[in-house]
Amino acid sequence: MPLKRMHNVLIVIYDLEAVKAFFIALGLTLEGQTTVEEPEVGTLIGLGNVRATLAMLRTPDG
Repeated sequence: MPLKRMHNVLIVIYDLEAVKAFFIALGLTLEGQTTVEEPEVGTLIGLGNVRATLAMLRTPDG
């Protein structure tokens, strides 16, 4: 059964490729991916010296 609806969710993981494949198998589509590393990002999530790769996936209903 594909996923029908989801609001904004942040999941911290170690294997981005495996997690993307998992959610794509559930019916989500990859909208984009980027790497961020700025002091503001660390301040936003409460951690210092952050470098993160973010992937945006979209549910079938948009």
